Amino acid sequence: MASFLVGSFYTTAAGQVSCIVRSMSDVSSGSFAALRVREFRILWIGTIFSFLAFFMAMIVQSVVAFEIAGNNSSVGLIVFAQGLAMVLLGPIGGAFADRWPKRRVVVVGQLLSAGIFLWTAAMLALDALTIFWLTLSSLLIGVSIAFLGPSRTGMVVELVPLTMRGNAMAVNNLANTASRVFGPLVAGLLLAWHYSGSTGTYLVMAFCYLVAAASMAWLPRSQVRPGARDRPILADVADGVGYVYGKRRLRLLVGLFTLVIFLGFPHVTILPGLAENVFERDAAAVTELFFVSAAGALVASLWVTRFGDSSHADVIYIGMALLFGFSLLGLAFAPGFRWAELAMFGIGAGSGGFQSLNGAVIARDTDPAYIGRVMSLVMLAFGGFGLMALPYGYLADWIGERSSLLIMGSLVLLVTALFSVLLTRERASRESPDPRS
Repeated sequence: MASFLVGSFYTTAAGQVSCIVRSMSDVSSGSFAALRVREFRILWIGTIFSFLAFFMAMIVQSVVAFEIAGNNSSVGLIVFAQGLAMVLLGPIGGAFADRWPKRRVVVVGQLLSAGIFLWTAAMLALDALTIFWLTLSSLLIGVSIAFLGPSRTGMVVELVPLTMRGNAMAVNNLANTASRVFGPLVAGLLLAWHYSGSTGTYLVMAFCYLVAAASMAWLPRSQVRPGARDRPILADVADGVGYVYGKRRLRLLVGLFTLVIFLGFPHVTILPGLAENVFERDAAAVTELFFVSAAGALVASLWVTRFGDSSHADVIYIGMALLFGFSLLGLAFAPGFRWAELAMFGIGAGSGGFQSLNGAVIARDTDPAYIGRVMSLVMLAFGGFGLMALPYGYLADWIGERSSLLIMGSLVLLVTALFSVLLTRERASRESPDPRS
């Protein structure tokens, strides 16, 4: 597997690196305009290390869980635990982002994540890791993400001018998708390396979070709006929900993103079983599928960054969701492992482009005073995806991985078609003249 990953990296990632170089050499095109801001560059580099650890963990946790228990349900349980913490604490984490210094919240969250991975590595080294302990560590990681995620996203808005906000959010999400390429690669190589294995991989993930936390030292102190902590935190949470509900377009965007992630992203839960039960590969071969998906995500994310502040952002946003849904159907019908990799490239491109533009289209319609709470509601989508991982895991054990993917893809397409109609009507109502004027 390691040789395949190395070969895939040099053939696929090399093309992406050259694409990055060409794009960044022409900053005037606007694709990477936000990187002109020094503070945003520092935050972006730290974000890469943070996301690198996160996407490594998605693979390592799934592979280790499948190796311990040998079923999809256990993998789903691990993802479920993380999602549960994000759903329960996500809105509170968003309120914290709007009432406490964001830099401080990010540092504490990343140090907590590093400590959790160090603890898990110790359990592995002692051969004491069980599904229970792995579930507990996943739950604690979810707690960390619930707080640091909205704060880190909110810092993007603080560090760039208003005219660059959409571009900065898209470029920030590029760090996400770039990590989706290198995370599986690094995780796969470390898992396959005799001197590292799972224990060494957890140590590397802890190191990445420590680097991300250290990068915060070069950023200015976060400003908190006057009176932000004068009322109960739950009142802030309710205010954030009311703010989103009161803006129809924002309500539709958050709803579409939440449902697409909720219904489609749990496909990662059944990839270990798909590789082993359907394509008769070792469960660790899921790393190859993750890598190809991440390469597609990087290609799409590089392309959509230029549309972060464009009037065409909504159309491309919907198109990426449709590509995601159709690619899930393609994976369900893939006749062989190489065809599955092709479908995974489309899944990565669709989900990566969709996720990259999501931050841009939502940030443009959000008051900075509410950015943390709004982004925490967006992050609930990933918590919901975690909650769906467990029932999808049981479903895959019951009706098979292919049938489960067919259901996922169909639901994503149905939801996207419905919301595209609603968004079109909402835009038409805003642009049509008032007959009373």
